[in-house]
Amino acid sequence: MTDAAEAPNTLADSRFKRRSFLASAALAVAAPASAAGTAQATEPPTDGPPTTPDHGSVRRLLAVPEAGRGVTWIRSALQAAVELELATIPVYLCGWWSIKDRDSEAARLLRRIVGDEMYHLGVVSNLLVAVGGRPNIRDAAPTYPGPLPGGVRADVNVYLSGLTKSLVHDVMMAIEAPEAPLAQGVNNSLSIGLFYSDLQQAFRKAEPELSTRGQLSMHIGSDVLRPVENLDDVEYAIEIVKEQGEGTASSPSDTFEDDHPAHYYAFGEIYHGQRLRKVGDRSEFSGAPVPFPDVRPMARVPADGWPHPPEHVRRLLDRFDANYHAVLTTLDRAWDGGGHRALSAAVHAMRGLETPAVELMEIAIPDAAGTYGPEFRPFPRHDRLS
Repeated sequence: MTDAAEAPNTLADSRFKRRSFLASAALAVAAPASAAGTAQATEPPTDGPPTTPDHGSVRRLLAVPEAGRGVTWIRSALQAAVELELATIPVYLCGWWSIKDRDSEAARLLRRIVGDEMYHLGVVSNLLVAVGGRPNIRDAAPTYPGPLPGGVRADVNVYLSGLTKSLVHDVMMAIEAPEAPLAQGVNNSLSIGLFYSDLQQAFRKAEPELSTRGQLSMHIGSDVLRPVENLDDVEYAIEIVKEQGEGTASSPSDTFEDDHPAHYYAFGEIYHGQRLRKVGDRSEFSGAPVPFPDVRPMARVPADGWPHPPEHVRRLLDRFDANYHAVLTTLDRAWDGGGHRALSAAVHAMRGLETPAVELMEIAIPDAAGTYGPEFRPFPRHDRLS
């Protein structure tokens, strides 16, 4: 298996697999399934919403035989998708907010990817509601630093910091990496699209009754979130999510209905400092320059958060965390009867996160390199409140 962190600047054309983040759950299939890897052990009770997935949930879902992948399996898989999609957003937001020039190419690329990930969260939430579930968003929010949810890409340590080449290479590209970027001469039997492709197959076989009641519609980023009414809608929605992550089978630049590079390759452009372009039958990061931007030097948020922050920093951290808690709580309410009004309120509250985040990124850490930044705690720290 090719190590995605190698980040080559020359990529051979081959069958270009799709959606990296969720589909990278396929890697976990290589590990032996435990005795708990049965439909009965994996599926939640049918009389309530799925519980929040634990660290190994995706691996166990993929180990369930097809015969056990009914409606409750679909609900569990979609809740796992909620957790995975949510985990990327704080990382990408910190990178984006740290860029001083919002008109720079790097800022434009990151802003689009943040919008895509928010849209993906909406897609999987709508799908979960369509099959009688309810997304558990607030309780699914991870803490940083740590691994990706569900046992996906277990070797990646996801942390929060300002934009650096290390963050782009070791975290952002590692999260979004295809199993073998444009198949660099590696023949691997595992499909990078296994998780979402298996989810599509489960929908086809189970043919669950779909309800639009409680699903939401809204412009999110450059996409439009729409309710799914039938299996064709399900296929279409999942294909968008898959292809925006890594592109189509023909080209990393040929994503779903637009000409933007897929996420892994957009991050590659920032890392290599050049646009991806076609050279004969190959794709190379040898196009127009993508200068690495001037950034606010937000340091890595340590485990357990910033130790002993000054009073004015503590107030900003508490303000940010209270707002983030409100965003997550309002998102939960949006798909639990709150509807479009609650979703709009969550989007508005999310925009309000930027001001305290940037203020933190401009405060130097005493006796250390770099500046502070948001911790993205889903629940405010009561031990720090005065």
